[in-house]
Amino acid sequence: MKLGIVGLPNVGKSTLFNAITNAGAGAANYPFCTIEPNVGVVPVPDARLDKLAEIWDTDKKTPAIVEFVDIAGLVKGASKGEGLGNKFLGNIRECDAIVHVVRCFDGTDIVHVDGSVDPIRDIETIDTELILSDLEAVQNRLTRFAKAAKTGDKKAAASAAWLTELETHLSEGKNARTFDFESLDDDQSTLVRELGLLTAKPIIYAANMSEDDLMGGMENNPHYHTVKDLAEKEGAECIPICAKTEEDIADYSPEEKKEFLAEMGIEATGLDNLIKAGYHLLGLISYLTDGKKECRAWTIRRGTKAPQAAGKIHSDFERGFIRASVVAYDDFAACDFNMQTVKSKGLQRTEGKEYVVQDGDIIEFLFNV
Repeated sequence: MKLGIVGLPNVGKSTLFNAITNAGAGAANYPFCTIEPNVGVVPVPDARLDKLAEIWDTDKKTPAIVEFVDIAGLVKGASKGEGLGNKFLGNIRECDAIVHVVRCFDGTDIVHVDGSVDPIRDIETIDTELILSDLEAVQNRLTRFAKAAKTGDKKAAASAAWLTELETHLSEGKNARTFDFESLDDDQSTLVRELGLLTAKPIIYAANMSEDDLMGGMENNPHYHTVKDLAEKEGAECIPICAKTEEDIADYSPEEKKEFLAEMGIEATGLDNLIKAGYHLLGLISYLTDGKKECRAWTIRRGTKAPQAAGKIHSDFERGFIRASVVAYDDFAACDFNMQTVKSKGLQRTEGKEYVVQDGDIIEFLFNV
């Protein structure tokens, strides 16, 4: 999963990214963490994987990972080259979703680029720049298809027709998420993927609050509720965070983080909640493989069948798939993590090619090539 981080300057975007980068740097088995200056990689927290690794006393524990791509703070006119934004917009076209960091804290010690705190105005500013960037990409592609259509190319003419409609839609200040794409049109779907439309991507609003808000209760922050209400209308996710606190605890040990969160009355870090929101928004789940040599979590889309899930490990697993031995993690836990009890109760199943993998399945694949 790859998430692109956007936001105006001075909203806490860089602070959050620093927290993400530091969190990744402390992850076991990850010699990389910052692939390049604007990309951070962090492990997906998964207590199920931790438990399996403990049971097996495994040589290697490999969690699923999330890439966060950070771009320079956007300003009005970014799509036309103002500031540094336009240079980096292309970096997030291949991201699966966008994390929009929105300032939801008052105070004059950190100057707001527009002079006051107004989450809706800030969101509209960023949205406008992303729409304009998409509009330019659509117009460039439309010009090419329109020329080809004049030569009698029917396929190009069909593409030019819906691209013209999309151009009008974006020109009216509407994002691509609200455009009526033909989901069953393979040619259109392929072209949409190639365009990498920024405003077609799912959105997670990260409502960045102050440490005082964290102490006093995020639910008491009116700016947060404003963003949350907007997210609900758009079908987006909204996660309350305190980027400063995330940065402060980024290099804590898991035990220290747990103790800190308990003292604050918080169940999970903002970063963990951000990752969970991304999985939910994108319809992703994890299945597990275990053993003394390695315990590992694999990320797949919900609805993936066993052969395709096996293909995440290696293409040979999918090509030569025979069957899968499956135990649900919850069943394993209910049997006090005793495999003999699991088997005696018939909870270890043999599944074939049509089996749809479920979140938390512990799987061993049998294949032959």
